[in-house]
Amino acid sequence: MTLIINNDDVAKLLTIEVTIDALEQSYRNLAIGEAICRPRIDIRIPTSDPAKNYQFGSMEGGSTEGYFAVRMKSDVIYETRYNGAITQEKYCTRPGLYCGLILLTSIETGEPLAFINDGVLQHMRVAADGGIGVKYLARAEAEVVGMLGSGGMARSHMQAFMAVRPIKRLQVYSPTPENREAFGREVTAKYNIEVKVCNRPEDIYKGAHIVAALTDSAVPVLNGTLLEPGAHIVNIGGGGRLDAESLKRIDVYLRFGDAPAPVGRPELAIDDQFLGWEARPGSHQHGGGRPRERAPGIALPDKRVTLGDIVSGKAAGRTSAEQITWSERGNLQGAQFYAVAGRVYELAKAAKLGYEIPTSLFLQDIRD
Repeated sequence: MTLIINNDDVAKLLTIEVTIDALEQSYRNLAIGEAICRPRIDIRIPTSDPAKNYQFGSMEGGSTEGYFAVRMKSDVIYETRYNGAITQEKYCTRPGLYCGLILLTSIETGEPLAFINDGVLQHMRVAADGGIGVKYLARAEAEVVGMLGSGGMARSHMQAFMAVRPIKRLQVYSPTPENREAFGREVTAKYNIEVKVCNRPEDIYKGAHIVAALTDSAVPVLNGTLLEPGAHIVNIGGGGRLDAESLKRIDVYLRFGDAPAPVGRPELAIDDQFLGWEARPGSHQHGGGRPRERAPGIALPDKRVTLGDIVSGKAAGRTSAEQITWSERGNLQGAQFYAVAGRVYELAKAAKLGYEIPTSLFLQDIRD
């Protein structure tokens, strides 16, 4: 039987600790050649509405430990202005609905094991990356988080930060007062820590050991001139880019790794976080951030270390309490979904959750 596992079931099964462990194992396997993935690939096609763009995105990977997964998403994408900020919006069918699926298969038999909604798992895997970066690069005594954003990514990242550091205070700003106030109350109740809800974005930086931009902005939102010595940066949104001032001030840059080149084609190795192909390539399109520019790659090569380097002892990571550090995944998305989806599948089987459908529905006796 093949399992259909929805977001409600994933939320019951998947913890941030399990997610962090699964991703660290996957990244280690990549470093030693026991896992493989490719960068994300987007296909963009203009819709009949010139302000909107269709985008299909996919990423895939697997390992010798038994699982392979394809994560796919089907979106209509557009940009809008919200409280003075440019944000990227998306939907499937209508605003408020989204289509993101993970197909998990067995590398031993090829069997389709599960189809999993990616909503909860997506938030958890991104937050776990933030947690891994904090675990390896933030100061050991880091206890104050300065946060831009109060949505789903903010909630999942708080889980990750709490899991890897003794967080005692959150300073948060987002453009809508009621949203940031509600988030502040939620964090206070859930974690019993001090929360300061800020009325200006610049107020989140003072005394912050971890500075996290967790927004759907299409442009960078951090202000590197306000970073204090010793801060560690986590950045989601902004087209995957940091502002120029933050880049100037970073002392150590942790990029977890890079997707390998195809076999026999080393010249095709790339560090881009994603690749895009477009119909009507000369038209103005709103997909993958700002696709008229190349997707982000290795930002600071002279300051870069990899997770494999740190874990193996080849690199030290942070060497001073005063250093400003930044962590990001790189183009390893495909290595995330098989690892986390595999854990979810195992937990669902053990808990007898998910909806079973006959695997025979996906099989045929005609060879392709």
